Amino acid sequence: MEIRENAKYIVAAVAVVGASIGAVIYISQRKPEAPPAPAPVAAPKPLPPEEPAVKYPVEAAPAAEPLPKLDESDAPMLSALAGLIGKVPAEKFVVPEGLVRKIVVTVDNLPNTKVAERLRPLKPVTGTFAASGPEDALTLDPANYDRYKPLVDLVRSLDDAQLMAVYTRYYPLFQDAYENLGHPPQYFNDRLVEVIDHLLATPDVDAPIKLAQPNVMYEFADPKLEALSAGQKVLIRMGSANAAVIKDKLKTLRAKLVAQKPAG
Repeated sequence: MEIRENAKYIVAAVAVVGASIGAVIYISQRKPEAPPAPAPVAAPKPLPPEEPAVKYPVEAAPAAEPLPKLDESDAPMLSALAGLIGKVPAEKFVVPEGLVRKIVVTVDNLPNTKVAERLRPLKPVTGTFAASGPEDALTLDPANYDRYKPLVDLVRSLDDAQLMAVYTRYYPLFQDAYENLGHPPQYFNDRLVEVIDHLLATPDVDAPIKLAQPNVMYEFADPKLEALSAGQKVLIRMGSANAAVIKDKLKTLRAKLVAQKPAG
């Protein structure tokens, strides 16, 4: 130190002691220095979401012509359905605008409590909802089941092989529409099988089915039935005989959907 270096040797010891005491006093009066801040650690980059495994892949159907774009698919899709069920039934039952998107949205929403009417790919069944009995003991009128019979008969008559041919031909459009709902990277065919399983789990309800009318709309008097999904309620409203036909077709379709194998 400067004092020690310039002091005479005779007072060196005193100088060293004095400098040491001064250093102790100086250090004791200083505010303790904050420890150095730790070096920032870079946050690890989030890993991209892992794509779930596809349970039931759909084999791409060979075609002479390329698929149309999703927004331009109404006419060819309607034509394909007309070839499957006939031109007159297609005009009678099918909503031709936004067809692929509406099919996908409806399938996805069937397990929910409601399906928006404007998003359904099929036109409403004709006639009005039928209830019978006094106001304090309303039941679902069996006449209501007849409203669904033309559509059920159409489903019964569907050729399974032709139906699957249309489905696999247009599957990329179904997948595209499904991803546009905000579901990527989920697989629409897997969702379809899941929804079919949900519909097949619809309970069989013996007639008469009791109703309630708390406001303008009818509802099931049994809270358990009223809590069912929109798809399951439709199966109950159409009657057990009609529902059995639909379930049989769904079982057949499911078996074919899960039997698909990836191309190559």
